[in-house]
Amino acid sequence: MSIDRPAFLPAVPAVRPVVNPWIIALTVTLATFMEVLDTSVANVSLPHIAGSLSAGQDESTWVLTSYLVSNAIVLPLSGWLSSLIGRKRFYMSCVALFTISSFLCGLAPSLGALIFFRVLQGAGGGGLQPSEQAILADTFPPRQRGMAFAVYGMAVVLAPAIGPTLGGWITDNLDWRWIFFINIPVGILSLLLTNMLISDPDYLRRERKKFGIDYIGLGLLALGLGSLQVVLDKGQRDDWFGSHFILGMTAVCVSALVAVVIWEWFHKDPIVDLHLFRERSFAVGNLLMFMVGFALLSSTVLLPLYLQTLLGYTAEKAGLVLMPGGFLLVLVFPIVGFLLSKYDARWLLVFGLSMLSFSLFHMTRFDTTVDFRTAATARVFQTLGLAFLFVPINTVAYAFLPREKNNAASGLINLSRNIGGSVGISIVTTMLARRTQFHQTNLTGNIQSGNGTLRALLDSATRLLVAHGSSPYEASRQAYALVANQIDRQATMLAYIDNFWLVGIAVLVMIPLVFLIKKVKPGGPIAVH
Repeated sequence: MSIDRPAFLPAVPAVRPVVNPWIIALTVTLATFMEVLDTSVANVSLPHIAGSLSAGQDESTWVLTSYLVSNAIVLPLSGWLSSLIGRKRFYMSCVALFTISSFLCGLAPSLGALIFFRVLQGAGGGGLQPSEQAILADTFPPRQRGMAFAVYGMAVVLAPAIGPTLGGWITDNLDWRWIFFINIPVGILSLLLTNMLISDPDYLRRERKKFGIDYIGLGLLALGLGSLQVVLDKGQRDDWFGSHFILGMTAVCVSALVAVVIWEWFHKDPIVDLHLFRERSFAVGNLLMFMVGFALLSSTVLLPLYLQTLLGYTAEKAGLVLMPGGFLLVLVFPIVGFLLSKYDARWLLVFGLSMLSFSLFHMTRFDTTVDFRTAATARVFQTLGLAFLFVPINTVAYAFLPREKNNAASGLINLSRNIGGSVGISIVTTMLARRTQFHQTNLTGNIQSGNGTLRALLDSATRLLVAHGSSPYEASRQAYALVANQIDRQATMLAYIDNFWLVGIAVLVMIPLVFLIKKVKPGGPIAVH
């Protein structure tokens, strides 16, 4: 099959690794799993961190934000840095920085020191995922990339699912500092294996050159992505545009990102190769990956929160609801990789988007009496849909790009997923608060003092409380409090349902975009000219 491609550099022959390529895949997946796990493992430990370091709960959230900001800045730079110093050297530098800063995070004597070390940790972690994807794309021929990306996908999708549960267990049974110390042996093992098994392909060694550092592009990118992450993280807490701080950061973000697009587009040695988006399949793949991040992380926040606040689950039990879906991924990802070698990736994407939206629409039927099995089954359906999205998206995104663009492409597609996750979390948390208030007002307004059902409920509750020793006056007040609490629970439940509808519809409208992707011949390389 002959397919047109943009006027990039000539195609480069496939790399023939010295060792079994699957050993390389497992080696690079090790560090990536560790890094993705760290984006969520600290979430449930924030109260313990705040108490240990004498900080407020709001201040402790910078432990998460600082990591995400530096991570987002490094992601699109990873391709440029790999070309500058070599991919293996860059990857090992990232693993080393991540491991050392994890050790320092565990030793941090104050919140300020912890935040500083988290910035370093996020910078090291930001280069791991793009480097792994580029290594996999170079190591495996096109017909095997689906299976290779399936191994990578297990790490990226499974880690956020088990992160909160693992973090909660470590915090309860050991100490919050161990959520950082556990990275150290994994980092050391990853460094040793990478040094022994991985080398840069010939084309990278031949084409490595000294770039003049684009200080303007680098500064604009850091400013734009950093301020965007702060806006998304702090927006709901500071009442969005009712806050002068959020308004100012938004202006800085928009100005810097518009400027960096214009600057990088015309720069002869851009640190972010925006020209890749001229390739239609890559552009649509990035949009779909944005939606994968949006759906994955927003639902990973919503579901445990729903289980804990409305159903009274502990953090550990809520994490167990997510576990069956995580185990399913381990089984399904290799199957998806195999199917990619037999069938058109676009149909797998349609199935994945349909299954994901179906699972979210199914969650709109939840109420305040849902049992463990129902919640876990809904999560299983959701992860099944995600499994049919992650691997095919990565496969089609790289399919029409020349090999020498793999580094730049991997940074951008990982940035799309991370920003999608940040946007998703920001939107659903804002909507949860606003829609809860809306439904509270609506439900309260529909209650009339002369309502027979309400009167009967209050009388029944009052009699029951009097029978348990309360005075008639106290029992009457307590009965009204019980009704008010029930209204709050129902309003919150309706807000969760609104969120599930929102994310489900957002996923569903992505289906027509799948057919903008060029057809990839299953089971073989793409003929290009």
